[in-house]
Amino acid sequence: MKNLKLPLSKDDVKNLRAGDSVLLSGVILTARDCAHKRIFEHLEKGLTLPFEIKDAVIYYAGPCPAKPGKASGSCGPTTSARMEGFAPTLLDLGLGAIIGKGEMTNEVREALKRNTSVYFAAVGGAGALYGNAIKKSECIAFEDLLSEAVYRLEVENFPVVVAYDAYGNTIY
Repeated sequence: MKNLKLPLSKDDVKNLRAGDSVLLSGVILTARDCAHKRIFEHLEKGLTLPFEIKDAVIYYAGPCPAKPGKASGSCGPTTSARMEGFAPTLLDLGLGAIIGKGEMTNEVREALKRNTSVYFAAVGGAGALYGNAIKKSECIAFEDLLSEAVYRLEVENFPVVVAYDAYGNTIY
């Protein structure tokens, strides 16, 4: 098990291999389908995004509302294939890593290699576990999208597996 602090350095990414189990601590952004569409609308219009993409980690998830005393409710991964059309561009803009569920295209795999980035797999059905790893949560963009808005999560010991490494290797 590797413990990594976010944001990841390129050396961190270069030392990861497909199949490695990792605990992430630091800041993760959430963004699902609707948020990605909105991000691309901003980019197409030449608008500045309301958050930094460079070196960010985007988790394909939408947190559920928090219960009293908790930072977040359940926060399980959504199917990554739904963001395949967006991922290569965001990686080329400096996105540091992706967290999601399931396989992605060879185009995404090539973008990860080209940008020395990594795709982490989160376990589907483990939303409560991921929710417990969230220590702070705040909506930072597109609040009208509710759970599909962009959230800034501060996480501690967030468990993932390297699904695609920066060398093109995969667990799938």
